Amino acid sequence: MPRSWVDGLEARARASLPAPVHEYVAHGAGAGTSRDEAAAAWRDVRFLPHVLHDVTDVDLATEVLGTRLDTPVGVAPTSLQRAVHPDGELAMARATAAAGGLMVVSSNAGSTFADIAATGVAWWLQVYLPSDRTLALPLLERAVSAGARAVVLTVDTPVVGSWEPAGDRVWDVVDPAFTRVNFDAGHDTQPGAEKALDLGPHDLDWLAERTGLPVVAKGVLRADDARRCVQAGAAAVWVSNHGGRQLDRAVAPARALPAIVRELADDDAEVYVDGGLGSGTDVLAALGLGADAAFLGRLPLWALVEGEHGVGRLQDRIRAELVEAMRLAGCRRVADARDVVGSPAPV
Repeated sequence: MPRSWVDGLEARARASLPAPVHEYVAHGAGAGTSRDEAAAAWRDVRFLPHVLHDVTDVDLATEVLGTRLDTPVGVAPTSLQRAVHPDGELAMARATAAAGGLMVVSSNAGSTFADIAATGVAWWLQVYLPSDRTLALPLLERAVSAGARAVVLTVDTPVVGSWEPAGDRVWDVVDPAFTRVNFDAGHDTQPGAEKALDLGPHDLDWLAERTGLPVVAKGVLRADDARRCVQAGAAAVWVSNHGGRQLDRAVAPARALPAIVRELADDDAEVYVDGGLGSGTDVLAALGLGADAAFLGRLPLWALVEGEHGVGRLQDRIRAELVEAMRLAGCRRVADARDVVGSPAPV
């Protein structure tokens, strides 16, 4: 996908959205260094394509945590989808289901888990844990009842990274009904509802025991932390710097991914990645560096301005470009991409 198309997608969203909503989606923490470096890091990856391989039929099907998908490209969890489009998570889910993909639903979602599940999409729940872990149980129980297939614990957000909006704060202008509709009334005012500062490996096992679902640790950038997560029971590690919205100057996910893949090479744990992916060629780079799946965050939100149609168009575009990139690299299956990277992004 040419960068001009991606840039145009955001430009159209900027023209349509209230300024505080656009700024909320677009911003990075601090000076925005980590946010801005993410896309460039993928473009630094170089390929060693195969030739004389039959690429008549390219199959993008893959499996993540036991769920068969038609594409290795998923939708990352994001807040305020209903502030971008009235149908919010439901439009995102319908388009993702049509693409045969996976959607990770934010715990801050403005649509109920039951309504999201009714679209037929394969979905996981993203969570933050509060200081009083028991306060998370009603949310987790609702997700399990509605058919969530995994729990994604965000591990890089003991506090929210600072940023200064240019004007009104988004929370001052959006309808409160656009967020956190799956929580009990009054949840946020209860003692212990603040984000846990004492998050630890034991929380991964606790989530698995409480839900009976596989648990993914999202926000990992170090190989030693990836090892600790897997030892604590994580079924997968998600390489991410939270879209550059947490610790500014944290390393780009493309640069962190290879070391984590090497560290977990002899384990059954899966590895995912997000951050700055803007094209099917970027996805091929992620797969080539060892990711089992790649997730898009801001791009689906920009596309959501046009509702289900916009997200579907983005899904189709990414799929078409990934198929072309795989053909040019001599890959027929997702697994074939593992040996086509000749030069990963330098650390």
